[in-house]
Amino acid sequence: MPPHFSRSAAARRALAAAVSGIALLAAAPAFAQDSGSTTDTASNDSPAGNEIIVTAQFRAQNVQDTPLAITAVDSAMLAARNQTDLSQVAAQAPNVQLTQMGGAFGSSMAAYIRGIGQYDFNPAYEPGVGLYVDDVYYATLTGNVLDLLDLDRVEVLRGPQGTLTGRNSIGGAIKLFSKKPDADNSGSIEAAYGSRDRTDLRASMNFKLTDNLFARVAGVYKHQDGYVDQVDYGCANPGNSLGITANPSTGKDCVTDKLGEKNYAGLRGALRWTPDDKLDWTVTGDYTYENRTASAGVLTVDDTSKTDGVNFICGKYCTYANWYVPAGGQVDQPYYMPNKTMFKGWGVSSDMTYSLNDDIELKSITAYRAYHETFGTDDDYTPDPNITGAGYDDLKFHFFSQELRLNAKLGSFADLTVGGYYNDEKTTYFTRQDIRYIDYAINGYQQTPTTGDFYLQFMGNDPVNANSKAVFGTVILHPTSALNITAGIRYTKEHKDYTFVRKSLDGGTLVDPFGVGLLDGTVANYDGHRVDWRISADYHVTDDVMAYATVSTGFKGGGVVARPFTRNQAVNGAFDPETLTAYEFGVKTAFFGRRVHANFATFYNDYKNIQLPISDCSILDEVPAGTDTNTCAAITNAGDGHMYGAEFEFNATPIDGLDIDATLSWIDGAWDRIDDVVGGSIKIGDPITTPNWRWSFGIQYKADLGASGSLTPRFDINGLSKESLGRLTLNSPLDYNPAYALANARLTWKDKDEDLAVSLEVQNLFDKYYLLPLRFSALYATAGTVYSNVGRPREWAISVKKSF
Repeated sequence: MPPHFSRSAAARRALAAAVSGIALLAAAPAFAQDSGSTTDTASNDSPAGNEIIVTAQFRAQNVQDTPLAITAVDSAMLAARNQTDLSQVAAQAPNVQLTQMGGAFGSSMAAYIRGIGQYDFNPAYEPGVGLYVDDVYYATLTGNVLDLLDLDRVEVLRGPQGTLTGRNSIGGAIKLFSKKPDADNSGSIEAAYGSRDRTDLRASMNFKLTDNLFARVAGVYKHQDGYVDQVDYGCANPGNSLGITANPSTGKDCVTDKLGEKNYAGLRGALRWTPDDKLDWTVTGDYTYENRTASAGVLTVDDTSKTDGVNFICGKYCTYANWYVPAGGQVDQPYYMPNKTMFKGWGVSSDMTYSLNDDIELKSITAYRAYHETFGTDDDYTPDPNITGAGYDDLKFHFFSQELRLNAKLGSFADLTVGGYYNDEKTTYFTRQDIRYIDYAINGYQQTPTTGDFYLQFMGNDPVNANSKAVFGTVILHPTSALNITAGIRYTKEHKDYTFVRKSLDGGTLVDPFGVGLLDGTVANYDGHRVDWRISADYHVTDDVMAYATVSTGFKGGGVVARPFTRNQAVNGAFDPETLTAYEFGVKTAFFGRRVHANFATFYNDYKNIQLPISDCSILDEVPAGTDTNTCAAITNAGDGHMYGAEFEFNATPIDGLDIDATLSWIDGAWDRIDDVVGGSIKIGDPITTPNWRWSFGIQYKADLGASGSLTPRFDINGLSKESLGRLTLNSPLDYNPAYALANARLTWKDKDEDLAVSLEVQNLFDKYYLLPLRFSALYATAGTVYSNVGRPREWAISVKKSF
């Protein structure tokens, strides 16, 4: 029987024990505290009515006074909505989409704001949305499936942020801010159990070590069985026409595993030193471990003319994908690729603020991060041994960054920020690819003499290096008490080099008639620089009404072709940054004693040199246009377009205890140019971004039960309009995911001291079946299959939280 890659439960048990240890530490000092001790729960149980302080412009400001399109969610709202991962926050922010990617992309999340972002985890490509944790930039999409552990708030900034953040961010930025250590001896313990053996443990503890030294430690452990059955095709279909037999280890139900599993643990510790009123220094360390089955993918399209006349679509929540690789070509013995994703990541950071005087403050943010990720892929997503496409990926990543900022108050007339940023990253991307479904007439791959199939089998171990240097400055002028004018500028210089290693599976020389082996040792380089700017004016019509207008620019860095099939594609494949000029107008208002907030923004994006996948590599392969017969999976600057939209955010506390929040966003646009090299997969009349509409609504009411505490029911619902998935062939119509809405409900009881809470929650209350966007259709032309991630079905959980 072919060997399986197996996962150890020892690490899972060890991390669960570590979180339990934090819980014991949190509980230990509780007996020494009196009943008046401070808790770490939010003191205001009206999350919609809170006015959140943000630092989007490098200084503390009320979110209502910040002339940016920004969604801010504090810890009280996160708890009320039971939001524990970043994608849940995005679902209730206007024109923001975060999507956990499928099995071919490992532990990564696609991020888009106002239609601009990135989905490909490959280190050759830049994210279009900047992700920050405590002002530390996360440089890749891999590893950003983050738990919202011990957070103070989340800020989602829409629009270019090049002059306002450490790293250039063309679409926007998502910033997570942890709770800082302080002088309180406090903590909390939370446990949850729910559907499919969901088990969550969370704990945090804050220590006062001395009068000016504080510590905080937090941990999380989450495990839940998957919800898509991986079914043994031979077991479920005995006597099938392909002769596929059941694996001897398969049980009677024919289910070999559950995809979509959760198995995540994280630890964070921080020390904060404040020796005087000038210095505030926090050092933080964190560790994340994830070891789970592949994402919950299901086959949604199967062209039986390419799969031996057999339809391999299993059902709504099942798949016949088996990660099996038969013998053939360079492979003497059959084996299984792992259907697991493993991620280990850690980081340390230093955040030091020093006040030179009352008006000048210097800030230094130093960070080092590293991760190691492995995952296997079944690219055709069928058990058919005749169209096997399997891969194994192993990424090792190291990242250093340094940011310096000087904030100065120039009397009452102006505020100034100047700074510099540097980062250096190194990735080693190992891959083992076994591709056996490629049509010889199209691609020219090696024909095996025994079967007539055409194979491409190789091993890669590619070093990828990148660095970025930038200086930036922002000045905010205050000509009158009601008028502010902001001007910012940024200069960025960046470099990237990618060394391609292409060996046979045993590490020897790769010989193939197509020439993939000739890539071995080839180095592709990209160097670029860019100036960005921002001009904004905001005017306070009254103390409760502010209007602003902004023009800003941004860019997503250039790079090199990550998946070349010829040496020329690698050497000639460097592409330039895509650029954006954004125009925005907004109004922020408060009414009825600031019990009601209503914010509106409208925008227009002029989007140039858009980085698009192309199907014709003639110019890269240096042959006449339209004559290139080589496979092409390149990216180049091949389009221009424009987008426009509007966004509305509302929250209110009309009476004490009642909180309402809502959002509504609309976006549309059009392509202005699409180069012929795109090959018709995107046409000039296709939508440049979808879905056009997003909305959310939430309501809760806290009923005071006197000595018995309080009872708070909450209901949330969010939805979106239909979403384009592209087209499967050049002449086929566009495919769409239909519009859908998801509802969640939660009922929370708290005791009268509000240090004990018991909650019952239901996610996807109406059990809506839906598919996530960004289906994997790259193999449709050759394997005839398409698979998508299916959303989580209805789930319930009960949780208990104790605060000290």
